[in-house]
Amino acid sequence: MLDLIKDLWGFMRERKKFWLAPIIVVMLLLGALIVLAQGSAVAPFIYTLF
Repeated sequence: MLDLIKDLWGFMRERKKFWLAPIIVVMLLLGALIVLAQGSAVAPFIYTLF
């Protein structure tokens, strides 16, 4: 996992694609939110956000 992050950062730094960083972070946060909301008591409250 750490290798993937290093490679991605190297790609963004070399090609000056820093605008990809916020997109990747938001996608990771939404993915984590979906995984954590599966089968938890907090799920109904999370769905009201969207």
